[in-house]
Amino acid sequence: MPPVIKNLLIINFLMFMGTAVSANMNIDLVRWLALYFPTSPNFMPHQLVTHMFMHADFGHVFFNMFALWMFGTALENFWGAKRFLIYYLVTGLGASLLHLGVNAFEYYSAFGQLTPAEIAEVTRDGVSVMQRGLMYESNALNMYNQMLNVPMLGASGAVFGILLAFGMTFPNQYIYLYFLLPIKAKWFVMIYGALELYNGIANTNSGIAHFAHLGGMIFGYFLIRYWQRNQFRQW
Repeated sequence: MPPVIKNLLIINFLMFMGTAVSANMNIDLVRWLALYFPTSPNFMPHQLVTHMFMHADFGHVFFNMFALWMFGTALENFWGAKRFLIYYLVTGLGASLLHLGVNAFEYYSAFGQLTPAEIAEVTRDGVSVMQRGLMYESNALNMYNQMLNVPMLGASGAVFGILLAFGMTFPNQYIYLYFLLPIKAKWFVMIYGALELYNGIANTNSGIAHFAHLGGMIFGYFLIRYWQRNQFRQW
């Protein structure tokens, strides 16, 4: 196993276990390390990076790390450790930037419909409302509450960037869906990207950061094109 992927697997699983242990000690690492919207009182700049190493549950971290190992191993062996790490971090950061950009558009759309009293109410009571499984009567209030108090976390944005890089670097390599159905990597990536775009538009309340996934793919595409134009010499 190449060194960057090995260390990323170790760090992500250690962070997952550390989050679970700290929760039993009444220490909320999610609040400190997951990515909140910049207007949230919980936002801190370091979250743009640290959210990539946080995960919601075991299935979340397992499938992200499985995909990282499955598609990233060939890339790191082909590119080298330094280039692979740069790519991973850039796509993870790009994923968070696109996610925040889309959220900003939705935020200001909702913000214009709210009165100062409603904004103060959500800021004061929004977390409590969500913890009790309740919702506001206004969709704008619910959107505003979600923006402020639901963070993004996980390596999915960077992993989708890795998936795109695999499809661009090894386009005719076969991937076996469900370990049975063969499909070329280039078609797999295109289909997955189209599904993420559709779900990002149609399923805005799914709880999945579809545009973060797309952000990882978009930033990855332009970084690879930049490297190709420069023939990887400076890297």
